[in-house]
Amino acid sequence: MQPEGLYRFTHALGGSPVGKAWAATDEHGRLVTVAVLDAAVAETPGWREAFAAAAESLGEISEDFTYTYADFSAAAPWVAYPAAAGSSAEMLFRALGVDYTPVPTSAPPSVSAAPTSAPPVSGIPQQVSGPPIPVSGAPEPAAHMSQVAWAAHSAPVSGQPAATQPAFEAQSPAPVAGSVPPQDPFGAPGRRIQPSEGPKQRIGPLVAVIALILVAVIGSGVGVWAVSTGSPSGSTGARPEPTASPAAPGLKPWAEAMLHSPEERALATAAPSMVFVEVILTGYVRNKQGNTLLRQQPVTFNRRCTGFVVNHDGHVLTNGQCVQPTPDIMLSGALSALANALVSEGTLKPADVNSFTRSRMKTTAFTGESPSSPPEVKVYGQLNVAKGSATAAPAIGATVVKALPLEEGNLAVVKLAQENLPVAEVNTGATIAEGSPFVVMGYNTSDTNFRDATYTVVSKPVTVTSVGNQPTGPIYRINEDIGIYSRGGIAMDAEGRVIGMLDNDILRPDRANRVVVPVSTMVGLLSAAGVNNSLGEADRLYRSGLEAYFKGDLGTAIDRFDQSNATSPANALAQAYRQAAVDSGGSKAGTSERPAWAVPLLAASGAIAVVGLAVLVVLIVRRRRGSWG
Repeated sequence: MQPEGLYRFTHALGGSPVGKAWAATDEHGRLVTVAVLDAAVAETPGWREAFAAAAESLGEISEDFTYTYADFSAAAPWVAYPAAAGSSAEMLFRALGVDYTPVPTSAPPSVSAAPTSAPPVSGIPQQVSGPPIPVSGAPEPAAHMSQVAWAAHSAPVSGQPAATQPAFEAQSPAPVAGSVPPQDPFGAPGRRIQPSEGPKQRIGPLVAVIALILVAVIGSGVGVWAVSTGSPSGSTGARPEPTASPAAPGLKPWAEAMLHSPEERALATAAPSMVFVEVILTGYVRNKQGNTLLRQQPVTFNRRCTGFVVNHDGHVLTNGQCVQPTPDIMLSGALSALANALVSEGTLKPADVNSFTRSRMKTTAFTGESPSSPPEVKVYGQLNVAKGSATAAPAIGATVVKALPLEEGNLAVVKLAQENLPVAEVNTGATIAEGSPFVVMGYNTSDTNFRDATYTVVSKPVTVTSVGNQPTGPIYRINEDIGIYSRGGIAMDAEGRVIGMLDNDILRPDRANRVVVPVSTMVGLLSAAGVNNSLGEADRLYRSGLEAYFKGDLGTAIDRFDQSNATSPANALAQAYRQAAVDSGGSKAGTSERPAWAVPLLAASGAIAVVGLAVLVVLIVRRRRGSWG
């Protein structure tokens, strides 16, 4: 069950030095505008309170600017307005006394073309409350915001264009006008014959040329610097282009829990390990007496459930009866499949399917091609979004390693034919009692076409209603169910660790998956199968990336997700959260946001400027001395 106030971000609307505004949709598909105060700014005393006060004050001024939902206590406080409120996010940031820059909605016209219309100039809104005065000085521009990892790609918030500098025109000193009156060679003492002056050097044009060169050199260097630093940070450190479209994650934690909440992080931790398990059984239904076939063609039916990866080498823990059903369960499934085939052929009425199956349970058997051979059983597993009846990639072939019968725990270990898979950690010290709350997770579908239905991971918070005892240990009954294909799914704690496995409640008429098998039974089976539940290096890197992401350290998060993806590409959530970090303005840790050649070029420009200025000063000084002499 999704809590209220969940929004899916679609694109950026604008930004300010203290936060950003995004367009989003709510859980019903309605458009909203979300304003987010940057987490770093929110930590500065006074800003969080001012953000909340401004949002409240705007609502008091006009109902049009009343927010629909907000979380002022989040690491990055945010507030959501109906899309009809228009410039609500802009007014909120301007009420804080900061500038707001909207994202351009169209490309600017060419220089040669005359503009057809001018953008409207909106007046500056009156401040609702005084601008906050941060104790530690003006906050730095926001580097991170609360947002969904699937967030759609959006144009970066552009800054205000720099004003064009007026052209500089160097002027030579004006020549002295007028004529000098003739002197009387005998009217004054001293030398009567003056030595003639040499031709004056005309350095005025040279000075102007040098000045223009300096302006060009410095201007080009600054321009290169500005362009190189103005590139979107997400473009640096980009991962190599995949050879195929990345897989869609089976679960979107940002849509199941409050954004940037501990619940979202817990779901993101465990969800990559979830496995859709499908068993395809093929054989023949024959009478026990005489071994005559009820149908000449083989009968095929499927069993589907959930599991999770316990070791990065491909070992999966799942439901026992799903992958290794008893002979009675196999016969029941085969008879049902045979009855449905006869209905489609017109030889059996739909109303007679149940009686056809029940009447033949004791007189028939499900075998292989010969009466003494077993039916063919093939097991497949899929991570992320799964497709029913798939036997080729991304489906992975599997074999059953060891299984427990129903009375001993109804669990099984299977081995997928693929390694470097994301692992879920089992909490061996977990304690569960009546009334304990936790979250359950497993595969399910809403498709009505069973054969090729699409399956995704769903989650739901539940509560333990009762604790029962069995010879193998306690079992826990819960108050909610997440679908018939969720058996083999997990119960997890607040840190995303597994504390139990879902199974059928055979005491219920609907046999809903409301029983949780304890961790002790799971650990016992893993030990008997010789399988260790241990995280791989990719799992540790992924968890480190999540920690950095939810703390707002986007550069480190991108770096960790890249390293995790390099060895465990099946983790689609690592790719999704990496992209979310990039879309939030992050770049790879340890990489510069400007090209490597930008710094040397600007340094060379500076050196040329210094030498040119020195030459210019020498020329000016020499000229002045010549004019004084």
